[in-house]
Amino acid sequence: MPRTNDPTIASNTHGRGYGRMHTIDKRRTIHPEQERLTAKHPELNIVDAETAASIERGDAEIDKERAAARTQGRGGKTVAHHGHALAGILGPAFVAAVAYVDPGNVAANVTSGARYGYLLVWVLVLANAMSVLIQYQSAKLGIVTGKSLPELLGERMHDAGRFMFFMQAEVIAIATDLAELIGGAIALNLLFGLPLFVGGVVIGAVSTVLLLFEGGKTHRLFEKMVIALLLVITFGFIAGLFIAPPNPADVAGGLIPHFTTTDSVLMASSMLGATVMPHAIYLHSTLVNDHYAGGQTKPSVKRLLDGSKVDVFWALVLAGTVNLSLLILAANSLYGMKGTDSIEGAQHAIVSVLGPVIGTIFSIGLLASSLSSTSVGTYAGSEIMHGLLRIKAPMWACRVVTLVPGLIVLWFAPNPTEALVIGQVILSVGIPFAIIPLMRYTHNKELMGKWVDGPIKHAIFIAVAALIIALNVLLIVLTILGKA
Repeated sequence: MPRTNDPTIASNTHGRGYGRMHTIDKRRTIHPEQERLTAKHPELNIVDAETAASIERGDAEIDKERAAARTQGRGGKTVAHHGHALAGILGPAFVAAVAYVDPGNVAANVTSGARYGYLLVWVLVLANAMSVLIQYQSAKLGIVTGKSLPELLGERMHDAGRFMFFMQAEVIAIATDLAELIGGAIALNLLFGLPLFVGGVVIGAVSTVLLLFEGGKTHRLFEKMVIALLLVITFGFIAGLFIAPPNPADVAGGLIPHFTTTDSVLMASSMLGATVMPHAIYLHSTLVNDHYAGGQTKPSVKRLLDGSKVDVFWALVLAGTVNLSLLILAANSLYGMKGTDSIEGAQHAIVSVLGPVIGTIFSIGLLASSLSSTSVGTYAGSEIMHGLLRIKAPMWACRVVTLVPGLIVLWFAPNPTEALVIGQVILSVGIPFAIIPLMRYTHNKELMGKWVDGPIKHAIFIAVAALIIALNVLLIVLTILGKA
């Protein structure tokens, strides 16, 4: 017999070749589907066919288990299951949208309407449109990679860089919590006459309890509670429009981009520049994955992306409606009135014009805004720490870190509203640190694969990011010069 190097051909001796051939023949008897795969795909050798068959068998078994799980209800009863329904995908964007209706936005929108009437309606519409793009990009990054923006940053930076980035992000988280805490303390003062510091302690305690439901099997409950607060905010801030409906023609006139004075340009810059919140960008990429915590099976990437588009659109339409309602309410009922530059002044003006009931509803909306925003802000701070420093600190510890500076400000600051404005400026500093990496990563083929942004979408994202960053820089400069 001629010699051969093929170990699968038996020789006269029961050596290595015989053992190999004997093993393969034995496996063929056990797994005949290998022969089917080899016949269907001649390019496969016998080992490849063996591996492919094994994978097919594993996939088939997994599919059977999943099908059984989908049809098996509690108590052994068979129940109908409709796959990953759209309603099951919704939620993360609504939690992130809370950042767009925080007390800082309340103050800015009411001031804009009271000063300039309907002039800057178009600014809010534009800001909301940009926010839809940015929040969807954050969700997309989390869905495709399975990681949050802070995690991806942490993987790509050296130790010193990760620490420095974390420090600026933590300052942003503290500034965020400062605004929410002040707004809640003002709301409790307006509703019950509590001193601001005591009100801040109450807000901190209640929001900490709310955070206990975040994570694991209770995460969906946390989402539902935050969404419920968002609905309270919506009702609280639009109730006045039912008492004094605006003229639709006047509102439509505000959709035409124009300015009247230099001050209105500055106000527009402030509104646009402070619209996108850094912590909302960081957090949304986490929320889309935490939504399926507790062992739930995720839908396909395509299904998640399609659902996320709907989630982001409706969540930010709701948040945009709230902001527009505040501006329109102020433009319709408070235009030209003095003392509306602070939240307290705006509430007193609403009471004097629309009555105490509407004023109370407004304060309840402000309270809900504070509770939901401060909880979401702390959640974001926790995820930033986990992603950048790889430390999973208890949520209560993260709450203390962001709460204590706010309480100190409430104790010592003579004018909390002024502290709120400074907090908004600090938030503006953090915008580029969040939006530029997001823009780069969603255009990274290695990270995103076939879901990478195309050149047109990337160009639009660059234009939006450049506009937001430029306006934030302008806001900072004007604040330093005392003109904002």
